[in-house]
Amino acid sequence: MKSSTDNVATIKSDQTDDDKKLYREIPYNIEAEQILLGTILTNNESINRMGDFLGTEHFFLEVHKKIFSAIVKFVDKGLVANPVTLKGYFENDEMFVEIGGAKYLNTIAALSTGIIEIRTHADIIYSLAISRQLISVGEDMVNDAYGNTGDERASEQIEKTEQKLFNLASEGSSDSSFTSLRLSVGDAIASAENAARRKGAINGVTTGFLDMDRLLGGFHNSDLIILAARPSMGKTALALNFALTVAKKFVVEEVAKQDNAEKEIKSVGVFSLEMSSEQLATRLLSVETGINSGDIRRGKISKDPRNNEFDKLVEASQELHDTPLFIDDTPALTISAVRTRARRLKRKHNLAFLVIDYLQLLRGTSDQAKSNRVQEISEITMGLKAIAKELNIPVVALSQLSRAVESRSPPRPQLSDLRESGSIEQDADMVMFIYREEYYTEREKPSESDAAKMEEWQAKMETAHNMSEIIVAKNRNGPIGNIPLVFDKNTTKFMDLDKEHGDYQVADAEL
Repeated sequence: MKSSTDNVATIKSDQTDDDKKLYREIPYNIEAEQILLGTILTNNESINRMGDFLGTEHFFLEVHKKIFSAIVKFVDKGLVANPVTLKGYFENDEMFVEIGGAKYLNTIAALSTGIIEIRTHADIIYSLAISRQLISVGEDMVNDAYGNTGDERASEQIEKTEQKLFNLASEGSSDSSFTSLRLSVGDAIASAENAARRKGAINGVTTGFLDMDRLLGGFHNSDLIILAARPSMGKTALALNFALTVAKKFVVEEVAKQDNAEKEIKSVGVFSLEMSSEQLATRLLSVETGINSGDIRRGKISKDPRNNEFDKLVEASQELHDTPLFIDDTPALTISAVRTRARRLKRKHNLAFLVIDYLQLLRGTSDQAKSNRVQEISEITMGLKAIAKELNIPVVALSQLSRAVESRSPPRPQLSDLRESGSIEQDADMVMFIYREEYYTEREKPSESDAAKMEEWQAKMETAHNMSEIIVAKNRNGPIGNIPLVFDKNTTKFMDLDKEHGDYQVADAEL
């Protein structure tokens, strides 16, 4: 007569070939689970040699989950976990008694093959568990598609599935491990050498502004940069200035290499959730030509031979045509969709710099986040930081500020003004604010009958005219400070300030 132990050990062998043809079996390997558990029971030290990716949930049999969980508890407390000690722990557990009790523990301990093969068996168990989860995701996807009555858009179903797949991929990996300090120091030295070759100005991606590059050293891979301001401060304009400068830099780099430029060239991505791609293109043309963006939209383009604006537009459009800058103007994207599309752009066009305009227009994906705005923003900022790390690129995300900033005098923004969630400040590697005194001074215009106040106001307006200030309020990997820039409202273009002559000039960034 077969015991319960024999039944578990031979669960697969009892099936005939005809039985297997009738259905597909869920992937699992009882023997691998038994050998791994037996090896740990024989030598508790072996649990430290199999890696930290295997969890209780990855075992197929419930009794194996219980045994592994008990072993981990014992080892964490510094106790010995073996058939004798676990016998008392499980003596009132019906499932354990049914499987054979202490006899089953002795049976799997006898299967121990030593510590050398434990990693191999852990990999097998983990891989099969992921396969089972993939099957579950696939079944959910099919059932949701069949059960959809039109309440949920197909794109939302796709995004939901993509989110589940991403969660599955990022839960843990048997390949993850510590990085040797030797390798990390080597990377740090390489970065320092790169900065030295550029005369110490930048060791990351250029911002396009000299003073900003000197303070920050450029934007760095895997960093999440938050650019925040009140409406009409020029967030989109500054972000486009960044994007255009970086895209041009990538072209210059590839021309210098001359080999394989088409395959190697890097690209810039812009997710514009507020403005259309056509509106952004108009702004870029205005920046490039110096022609008022409103005039371009209204078609007020001069063809005067002395100042042929139409020719300027044609020339600028040809230059922008070859610039590796891609715009996605799909509204109300989820953070999952952004991640998927960014990955696709990375794969197809070597994405190296990403702009999100703007953070509060993104949507979360989890049900909990949808019912709580603070949790939703937290999910979004964590997702943006994950994109920056996964793709190893700088991500610049624009953000609105609360109205609280306008209750102060002067209304200079600070970290507490970030709207809706402290997670924005927490997850960001860098937080920058845009402050334009002219914007607020203009709204304080006194009555023309008060000559003294009008004269004082005009003097303030003259001082503040076209001036802006970039406030670096947080910089996890460097200094903070304020950077003066000039902002041309007509062309929505930011420029470096020429301090020596009290004028301004286009940034001649070191490309």
